Amino acid sequence: MNFIKNIFKQNKKESLTGAFFNATESEMNQLLCGIGTSKIRVNDIVISDYPFEPSIAYPNSAIKASEIIAISIDFGVCRIYVSDDIIFISNEKKEALKTFAQNNSIGLIQHSWNWDWILEPYLDTEFTKDNEQRVLKHLHENGITSLEIDQLRTEVGEQMYKYNFDTMLWDWCSLGLSDVLSAMRVKYNKVDFRAFYKKAIEIDKRNEKPSVN
Repeated sequence: MNFIKNIFKQNKKESLTGAFFNATESEMNQLLCGIGTSKIRVNDIVISDYPFEPSIAYPNSAIKASEIIAISIDFGVCRIYVSDDIIFISNEKKEALKTFAQNNSIGLIQHSWNWDWILEPYLDTEFTKDNEQRVLKHLHENGITSLEIDQLRTEVGEQMYKYNFDTMLWDWCSLGLSDVLSAMRVKYNKVDFRAFYKKAIEIDKRNEKPSVN
């Protein structure tokens, strides 16, 4: 009986680890951390349970309209841009954010694709050589060199594979800034993640898109 119990415990333990890229049980429990919750009020946005500790929104905060430089709602997770930071808001709040921006005279800007392009190798799909060349061209135009791209992909690659495949997320469309932050916060200690966070935000903001409203 004890032998059977031990086999069951071992199988249960193995089932909690990544089947493809050996994410640990601890990593599996933390990788899909979400982006917290938000409440959009007349003149501010209240953020709760925000997971990224370097952010001004962590863990709970009220971001005043006067602090917001721009808002992006045109693709994926919505974003509010403040000085030296980007805060994520659920796409379910898209229309409320649009109204909030209009009422507070905040410009809407286009989605930054920099991290989406950098993270393409870790999607559940295959890309042609032509597509890879187009991506490199876009990144170069935004001031991100081939050396930087290689360095960033080397730094985040293992964690992104764990994030997308060991968790069974299987994203085939787009992985972006919020995804790479979710993955890397699990790998790094607080000091190292703070440094990565600052770099990731800077990369995302390169060649910021013009206002669309």
